[in-house]
Amino acid sequence: MSASKLRQRTLTALLIAPLTVAAVLWLPPAYLALCLGLILVPAAWEWSAMAGIAVRAGRFAYVAVVALCLLLLWQPPLRQWYVHMMAAAAVFWGAVAFLLFRLRTVECKSGPEPVMAAVGLVVLIGPWLAILHLHAHSSAGPYLVIFLLVLIWVVDTLAYFTGRRWGREKLAPLLSPGKTRAGVYGALVGAGLCGILLGWSLGLSLGYAMLLVALCILVALVSMIGDLFESFVKRSRDLKDSGQLLPGHGGILDRIDSLTAAAPLFTLGILWLDAQLMVLSNGG
Repeated sequence: MSASKLRQRTLTALLIAPLTVAAVLWLPPAYLALCLGLILVPAAWEWSAMAGIAVRAGRFAYVAVVALCLLLLWQPPLRQWYVHMMAAAAVFWGAVAFLLFRLRTVECKSGPEPVMAAVGLVVLIGPWLAILHLHAHSSAGPYLVIFLLVLIWVVDTLAYFTGRRWGREKLAPLLSPGKTRAGVYGALVGAGLCGILLGWSLGLSLGYAMLLVALCILVALVSMIGDLFESFVKRSRDLKDSGQLLPGHGGILDRIDSLTAAAPLFTLGILWLDAQLMVLSNGG
């Protein structure tokens, strides 16, 4: 990455980051759901292209379907199913990880792919559900959302810089030639440190703090699967970026690819840890 592109990327991040933090900390749930939905609108537009929908009317229709799904899922009767939907999303990403590392070739596709269009619903809606559920989970919910975003940023940043400094062996050259095994190790160390800091700030016992560290490391690994999967989809369509909306970053999907996979697993892990702590505090 050139110095000018890195500078442009940093400036874009510095503009977006405070707006994101303010929205997460201060917006009520309904407005946060709307803001996240508005982010997913251009993401859905980008995904429609990666699913091979070339006709503008078809791409608008795909965006409308995603928006309708979000509207329906916001209705109270369906919110009780968020955990089940997040679990399904986590299973989906586990299957993606299995398939990606068995991949030997990437075939360039042409024309619409209905399966990939359907997959886009999981990719786009999963993190929306997870962030909203985590945000509303407890009084600490908004801060846990911020932690998740910081965790993903730390993982991405350390993967880039450690890979650039010490990277020799490629992680998945077929999908993303720039990613290295050294970058993965740096990202995992960063994720572990984030888990230690969160466990310390929450005053957890050593055992539960180590479980939290393990969760952060697992989330870091899954976030890389989200990144690699988007790279796979782009390569199958011979695309460098998902879009050009964000200077220095490409499209919206290029910025949230790690989060799409990480958010459901992180939220499920936090819910499980919280349930264990409640049992412990109740003497169960």
